[in-house]
This record gives sequence, C-alpha cells and structure tokens, in this order.
Amino acid sequence: MHVCTYICIMKLEEVIKTNRFRDEKHKSTLNILYSAYWLKTHFSNALKEQGLTAEQFNVLRILKGKHPEEMCVRDIASRTIEKNSNVPRIIDRLVTKKLVKRTTSKEDKRETLISLTDKGIGQLETANKIMDKISESVLGINEKEAQLLNELLEKLRKIDLP
Repeated sequence: MHVCTYICIMKLEEVIKTNRFRDEKHKSTLNILYSAYWLKTHFSNALKEQGLTAEQFNVLRILKGKHPEEMCVRDIASRTIEKNSNVPRIIDRLVTKKLVKRTTSKEDKRETLISLTDKGIGQLETANKIMDKISESVLGINEKEAQLLNELLEKLRKIDLP
C-alpha cells in the first residue's frame, strides 16, 4: 500500500496524533488544512510526472478559459488559486517549455499578453485527464455530498477575517 494512501485513510486524530481539540470547529479547521495539503500533494505528484507544478497547471487552466484570447499577467494573477504565486516567474517557465507565448500589447506597450500555444493546449488536455482520474478516485464522495461540501466551504469563505 502506498504511504500516502495509508496516511489518507486514517482519521485526523490518528494522523496528527491527538484527540485534544477545543471543539468541533477547531477540529474542522485543522481537518480542512490537512485535507487541502493532502489533496494538493496528490495533484502535485501527478503533475510532476507531466513536468508541471500545480501553479503552472493553474495558469494554463486560466489561459484555457480565455482561449483564444490573450490575457495580461495582472488578470492571470487575479484568478490564481494560490494568491501569493509569482505569476511572472511561472509564465517565464511556461514560455521556456513552449506552453505559452508572450507578446506585447498593441494598445499599451508596457503590458505583456500571454496566450496558450498548441503544445500548451495538448499538455493541458493530458494533465486534465489525469487530474480528473485522481479527483474521481481520491475524493470518494458522490454528487450530493460534493454539493454539500461546496456549500459549506463557500459559507466558510464568506466569513470576514480580521
């Protein structure tokens, strides 16, 4: 059995080796953090085999959403999952891999525009298929449970943090 699979099927108390939580809200906070890290690890390992990082995959998906239009770096950055990602550096790496191309805006010469290449589209399609398989096998919840989870997570994010 794969180590991550073994760790992942354990209850939170077993993984972090404690059952001392202030209350269920405290436990759920830790559970969300642990689960997010666990899921990202699964995705990152699969993407690594494709020569991509999770952040690069995210940028490719953002660009695909606007394809065939180009996007400026600022707009890409505003849509990333990981808000403190260094988007210009991520784009540099994607340009090097020939997955995206960079052009200068005709309207504003200071603005750089990014678009997917055919190679980038192909790589993204392959990565999406792999990610879909992982989502299906790892999540282990049905559509109704997924809908409830989405509603709860969206409710959580509506809270205004200090």
